[in-house]
Amino acid sequence: MKKLQPVLMSGREVLPLVEGGKGISVSNGESSGAWAAAGGVGTFSAVNADFYDENDQLLPIVYKGKTRRERHQELITFAIQGGISQAQVAHERANGQGRLHMNVLWEMAAVEPILHGVLEGAKGLIHGVTCGAGMPFRIAQISASYGVYYYPIVSSARAFNILWRRAYNKFPEWLGGVVYEDPWLAGGHNGLSNSEDPLKPEQPMPRVKALRETMNSFGLSHVPIIMAGGVWYVREWEEWIDNPQIGPIAFQFGTRPLLTQESPISLAWKKKLLTLKKGEIKLNNFSPTGFYSSAVVNPFLEELDQRNQRQVAFTVTPIGEHDVQFLVGPRGRPVYLTRIDKERAEQWVNQGFSEALRTPDSTLIFVDSNKANEILTDQINCMGCLSQCRFSNWAQNELGTTGKKADPRSFCIQKTLQEISHGGNVEQHLMFAGHGAYRFAEDPFYQNGFIPTVGQLIDRLMTGD
Repeated sequence: MKKLQPVLMSGREVLPLVEGGKGISVSNGESSGAWAAAGGVGTFSAVNADFYDENDQLLPIVYKGKTRRERHQELITFAIQGGISQAQVAHERANGQGRLHMNVLWEMAAVEPILHGVLEGAKGLIHGVTCGAGMPFRIAQISASYGVYYYPIVSSARAFNILWRRAYNKFPEWLGGVVYEDPWLAGGHNGLSNSEDPLKPEQPMPRVKALRETMNSFGLSHVPIIMAGGVWYVREWEEWIDNPQIGPIAFQFGTRPLLTQESPISLAWKKKLLTLKKGEIKLNNFSPTGFYSSAVVNPFLEELDQRNQRQVAFTVTPIGEHDVQFLVGPRGRPVYLTRIDKERAEQWVNQGFSEALRTPDSTLIFVDSNKANEILTDQINCMGCLSQCRFSNWAQNELGTTGKKADPRSFCIQKTLQEISHGGNVEQHLMFAGHGAYRFAEDPFYQNGFIPTVGQLIDRLMTGD
């Protein structure tokens, strides 16, 4: 394999190996600090990060506000405290080596005040900010104002072209790199556009070549591209190294760092990763963000799929074939279904799915009473963790709402990610993973349940494996 060459990122030459940021306490100061200490680019997440007291004890997040807006303000305070705390841990663990980046999602709640709060409170500790999940136009201006490099995450040349022309051209000296995240292979939320088919993946090479051509046209031939999504063995990407059509290149690993000694996820989660088989990680469109996301198929995801399948369209007055009355809710309010759909609905009710919940699309989904109560409770407890939420109808605006009906076909993402990242049942919560996670079970490096340190993993990656 061609030798991996150092690449200039955030003002220093580093190994071209980048830790992918994973939110809700999964990429933390311990893991990112260890990655930087080994000479690469460590990335901690500032998406509702954990924070510690003066005795290094984890402080639980408890919301006391009675309204969503009050809880939303608490969330901002917690997020800033957590981000600063993780930056401090990462800085100490890095021991002056590598580079440390912070990852945020542009569609997370109050991203701008959180960025300002963390960058102000952790001055000199953070070298770069990576940002995706939306079109982060203002990430350049915010990062540059603190003398920090910015790394937009895009899934197409077109997206970067729009970002550059509208905003980034004003701050070219602080563009540290561009992360190309494969929308079919990366873990977590994916940047599939409306014109792309989630079932028809495209090869990354032509898309990245197009990105490089766009970047070169703006005089950015020296700026590295960071390939993210689907990277396991570097040797499988050998043709990308020293390739003039690709230019300076680094490789981002989001899934493999999960299975390290420094990774904060539970032992049960780590053991689960070692058992996955090909096809057990799938794209789904259940996320309250509205984005497709990649996660392990488990009972949590299966329940969402089944919930969405128990669905029929209704009208509030008889229209066309929707002429059969069906009573909904404790007050027995009538809606109208087709004859066939009423038969299906009655079958679901007889099976115990007795609660019919309305969706924003004039459909009903059928769940049992326990699930109905859980959905309602989660919607009531919303703390506004996203800029806008399909599940609870929260929106970060003056009204505090999207103006649409809350959608029971989705779920509270804050709740489930907090639960799984703090020891919750891995079968009953959302488990994000890249589509290559099945390779843990096939890779001889992990034989007999071996879990490496971050340093051991980076040494392995440098060999091509």
